Amino acid sequence: MERTITATEANREFSRIFREVASGESYVVTAHGKPLVRITPATAGEPTDDERVARLHALVDDLAALPARAPGRITREDGYA
Repeated sequence: MERTITATEANREFSRIFREVASGESYVVTAHGKPLVRITPATAGEPTDDERVARLHALVDDLAALPARAPGRITREDGYA
């Protein structure tokens, strides 16, 4: 579950928020009523190895589907651009 907290509250309650995030809680910190940052546990959102492999295969498939383009003449100066 994601909670919303103001930047001032986050500053005052950092130790408590830190403990809650470490136990799996997530926060959105707002400033002047606008979302500023999201604080989530470090392991939340990290893809598994299977997900990474699936994403890599999807990327390769997408790249293979692109039309081939001739780059034209390549000069030595192009390597310095």
